[in-house]
Amino acid sequence: MKGIKSGLAVALALVSLASMAAGQTAGYPQKPIRLVVGFPAGGASDVAARSIAEGMSLQLGQPIVVENKPGAASNIASGTVAKAAPDGYTVLFGTISLAINGSLYKNPGYDAVRDFSPVTQLSSAPFLLVVNPSSPLRSVGDLIAAGKAGGDHPIYYASAGNGSGAHLFTELLASRAGITLTHVPYRGAAPAMADVLGGQVPLTFDNIMTTLPLVEAGKLRALAVSSKRRSPAAPDIPALDEAGVPGYDATSWFGLFVPAGTPPEVIGRLREAAAAALETEQVSGTLRGVGAEPVGSPPAEFQAFFKTEIDKWAQVVRHAKVQIN
Repeated sequence: MKGIKSGLAVALALVSLASMAAGQTAGYPQKPIRLVVGFPAGGASDVAARSIAEGMSLQLGQPIVVENKPGAASNIASGTVAKAAPDGYTVLFGTISLAINGSLYKNPGYDAVRDFSPVTQLSSAPFLLVVNPSSPLRSVGDLIAAGKAGGDHPIYYASAGNGSGAHLFTELLASRAGITLTHVPYRGAAPAMADVLGGQVPLTFDNIMTTLPLVEAGKLRALAVSSKRRSPAAPDIPALDEAGVPGYDATSWFGLFVPAGTPPEVIGRLREAAAAALETEQVSGTLRGVGAEPVGSPPAEFQAFFKTEIDKWAQVVRHAKVQIN
């Protein structure tokens, strides 16, 4: 009899706790939400994050406070969210870096698969493959032919540094095309682009909104976009997939993540708010202004995409033998 009473007490306690948790979830959100961004204020990621925060806040009826935690290629911000309570009140404004850093860094401070639950992919942004106008390379076919010809003159490309988007996008291109391209790392995108514009290095990848005005001004020549299909921002520029590198698909992206263990109902509410915000002209216009197209995928779809990204970039990092620490 005593055992029965004890078991009944435990069962009632569990039911009570479950009811309390369900009540808290049903009323979500009941206080401001923190959106953690791994980059400084004023950059493209910050601008996009503040826009989506404002749009989602209107949907959720609670403020969303953007908190910038730059450093270590966004690992500080990611680690902060990974260790936060899984209650929906701490959200990561994630980027492609979250899919890459686990391969680049020996100890980024988190496990991208184990420690996070994907909420939604907010956007996708292609890069442009560009050359200096003085370069003899006028197409992707020319680049592949030159790369396969070899000889005493390697083809150099500039990037913002080891592990940067331009570095890995180009290494993926070289791997898929079966050619060798020689990396020239810089300390940032600006000096890398300056030397491409000056003709010191012939080739680079960069964000479409950075490069397209330079292409239109005749200061760069565009060979292709990095996305699977042509970009609405530059419909006359072919995708690498159609230009001679079948299957090539690489884009930068933004997405929302919460700590693992966050209730599915909370994740669903956040995704609904994000999807509604992406439908507004204010948010979609801001994203397009930084070269990104709105997406708004469901959690399961984003999770599948995220795992594919982790695997893809891990292969590139291993093949290129890239390591930050």
